[in-house]
Amino acid sequence: MKTRAAIAHAAGKPLEIVTVDLDGPKSGEVLVELKATGVCHTDEFTRSGGDPEGLFPAILGHEGAGIVVDVGPGVTSVKKGDHVIPLYTPECRQCKSCLSRKTNLCTAIRATQGKGVMPDGTSRFSLGKDKVFHYMGCSTFSNFTVLPEIAVAKIREDAPFDKVCYIGCGVTTGIGAVINTAKVEPGANVVVFGLGGIGLNVVQGARLAGANKIIGVDLNPNRKALGEKFGMTHFVNPKEVEGDLVAHLVTLTDGGADYSFECVGNVNLMRQALECCHRGWGVKKIAIDPLITHKMPLDKINDAFDLMHAGTSIRSVITY
Repeated sequence: MKTRAAIAHAAGKPLEIVTVDLDGPKSGEVLVELKATGVCHTDEFTRSGGDPEGLFPAILGHEGAGIVVDVGPGVTSVKKGDHVIPLYTPECRQCKSCLSRKTNLCTAIRATQGKGVMPDGTSRFSLGKDKVFHYMGCSTFSNFTVLPEIAVAKIREDAPFDKVCYIGCGVTTGIGAVINTAKVEPGANVVVFGLGGIGLNVVQGARLAGANKIIGVDLNPNRKALGEKFGMTHFVNPKEVEGDLVAHLVTLTDGGADYSFECVGNVNLMRQALECCHRGWGVKKIAIDPLITHKMPLDKINDAFDLMHAGTSIRSVITY
């Protein structure tokens, strides 16, 4: 079949909207019509050339939501018409890593996903005679995509696609880090470095966990009001701090934070996040709508990256 997609032909180049060929689902695979997809910093990391695993040409995107339009032989967990979210960290439930129950990083799926292909070692996308690589097993910058059955999660049919697509990465990454990984307890003091899409969801997760002080650290003063919407109690702009930032945060948290979250990916910030912590201490509603700051069609996808670089968006969503 033919489908419109935004292709990354080479590192550092704008995405190009083209019509590509997409083979149908094979055994154990699902064909999904994407209705919406978020544009994440991880997509930009690969597009920019910073990703050591980046492959080109590729169809990026991993934060989507859509409808199952066809299934391959053997598929039993979903059917045509089901609404789903693609999963970029699926679990085969059979490899050593999955059976260990110590990690959600499936060794089997990573063996092919990191190479830009399906579990059988081939790509479903092509442009003319050239193979086009998949991305994070999802490729949601295409109107249609094929995924392994284990890489889709069924959702309610009344959930709006342009909102729930964000659950595929940003929401679950931030809130999951607080609730599932750190297991923040009520009354804890939390510091969050970086109030972007991930950081704001960490703030939201800390609020849901019942944290006491939730301190957001960001150079962008416009993030103060946003952070407060999600439960942030204190805002710190490093440019306005006299003296050492770590010492300031230690004082603000009465001896050091119980938990700190570095949501930027900066090595220096990671050190500060560690040093500001306390020595020796090693049905709720999730707000999504305020995090979706911009919506646009696929033709405008490069504008989403511009907004990201300008710091004026939290999450831009592409609708099909």
